[in-house]
Amino acid sequence: MNKRLFGTDGLRGQVNIHPMTPEVALRLGLAAGAHFRNGSGRHKVVIGKDTRLSGYIFEYALSSGFCASGMDVFLVGPLPTPAIAFLTRSMRADVGVVISASHNPYMDNGIKFFDRHGFKLPDEAEDRIAQRVMADCCDWEYPAPEEVGRAFKIQDSPGRYNVYLKSTIPAELKFDGLKIVLDCANGAAYRVSPLIFEELGATVIKLGVEPDGKNINRKVGSLYPNVTAQMVRETGADIGIALDGDADRVIVVDEKGNVLDGDQIMAICALDLMEKGELPGNLLVSTVMSNMALEVFMEERGGRLLRTNVGDRYVFEAMQREGAVLGGEQSGHIIFKNHATTGDGTLAALQLIRIMLERGKPLSELAHLLEPYPQVLVNVHVERKIPFEQAPAVMEAVKDAEASLCGKGRVLLRYSGTESVARIMVEGCDSTQVKSLADSLVGTLKEHLR
Repeated sequence: MNKRLFGTDGLRGQVNIHPMTPEVALRLGLAAGAHFRNGSGRHKVVIGKDTRLSGYIFEYALSSGFCASGMDVFLVGPLPTPAIAFLTRSMRADVGVVISASHNPYMDNGIKFFDRHGFKLPDEAEDRIAQRVMADCCDWEYPAPEEVGRAFKIQDSPGRYNVYLKSTIPAELKFDGLKIVLDCANGAAYRVSPLIFEELGATVIKLGVEPDGKNINRKVGSLYPNVTAQMVRETGADIGIALDGDADRVIVVDEKGNVLDGDQIMAICALDLMEKGELPGNLLVSTVMSNMALEVFMEERGGRLLRTNVGDRYVFEAMQREGAVLGGEQSGHIIFKNHATTGDGTLAALQLIRIMLERGKPLSELAHLLEPYPQVLVNVHVERKIPFEQAPAVMEAVKDAEASLCGKGRVLLRYSGTESVARIMVEGCDSTQVKSLADSLVGTLKEHLR
């Protein structure tokens, strides 16, 4: 088990294996209830989930814990992660909870929190909650019998989120005549996202909208954009949109079937805002994983790229601190701070289509704004996450690889916050060299970190 109960995006793991067990979820509800139940009056929590079979386990375990702690629970069912952030604010709840393992397979699940403003919790708050959960003996301070909470199922939540997202598009802008391929990864957006685009006037060709509890992210969605690309080519669609299991990230496909990642989406959106004078300080926030080409792109246009640790909550924290309004990750988490408090794949797709329509240009033409440098990202399974500095051979290999790039590339080595893998990223101007260096580093990690 990691030193921290929470990773970069909440609690996550395989179902019925610690920490993703009903017992931990129950204790998590009790601990979070105690943490957020401040002041007098009734307190409430919004709980949403994706389409995993195990969602029922954690939905009811968490509900029991929250109700026992004296909080009223509002269950909204399968909805995207950003929808829960929005509903937490809209319903004036004290806390929002998402039960999802994002892009992971159905065997995994996770739990993450939003505060009453729709912000993901800082490490300190997560650690205080975790201390209660993991304590051998904890005084839960149960309220009196008449003060325990109630649970309610809310039926109109998808409609609220639908209206909210459509309001981010100018009223006079219609999607009539637009053909969209939309892959919902058999996940949380399978009902609400197609309806949003259809109500704006687009013809929507749907993929990944038949969840069965076990097929979430299975060869569909943002992890498999080639499925969307193939359908775009077959149908002559104007754009393809591939969401992940909880719909907080998006990968898009242009009308020619070319795949665009989060860096390319951010470049298009950043330039749009800069030209309108709506990007404060011409600042874009992203993570250490973003391609060097994005940094060069911003500098050439009088802007600046600020990098953070991996995780959209770290991006958002930096955006708040620096007064930025646009940020995101190469993986497709895009945050439009004027509209949302977390990554929202559907919102990002809507804004991209808005730019296409306002400029009267196909996505393929806009995509040429950013030509990414060759980049290789490889995952290496590890049994233990040994600090890299405690593996001299690994550090020496990284140093040698960086030297061979002669300042025209970079090497990044980090552990995943949600999986038992070390991630190797190498980028530079020469694709052959980049691949060779990545292969060499993989061999070094396998030899010294397993």
